[in-house]
Amino acid sequence: MKKLFIDIEKCYQCKECTAECSYYYHPQKKQGYVRCLALAAQEHVCRRCDDPPCVKGCPQEALEKRPDGMLDRHSMRCTSCKTCTIACPFGVIYPEIVEYKTTMCDYCTDRADDTVPPVCTVTCPMGALKWIEVEENPAKDIYAVRDGKYYVRVIKWKK
Repeated sequence: MKKLFIDIEKCYQCKECTAECSYYYHPQKKQGYVRCLALAAQEHVCRRCDDPPCVKGCPQEALEKRPDGMLDRHSMRCTSCKTCTIACPFGVIYPEIVEYKTTMCDYCTDRADDTVPPVCTVTCPMGALKWIEVEENPAKDIYAVRDGKYYVRVIKWKK
């Protein structure tokens, strides 16, 4: 079964993302894949600090550290002030993925199949977004995100 695959290393080479998105609940700025990038960074790149400065630095209390060390971002509290990006001593929270109005991604579950790929994968000029058969493979820096809803290629930080 094909899944959305994001090569984050390629993705960050773009100055501005121009890939289109067909997520229908946000008619203005549809960029669900940006939320995918944020979630992937939280799961695989975040250093999971014992006492995270990004959480302390957020004036809206929009970041919360879970018991497993993962960060949760409460979109309804976030004002996109980017204080967390400045507070992160490792530069892991990229300013581009902390948007005020977050567009979700539904992974095109009802609009994509083996013959019709998601719009973002067809319109990504860098080829960073793909619709492929993929499995987790740490040797190739490929990891599942959100229990296998989509996959990313990212250089994962290891403690």
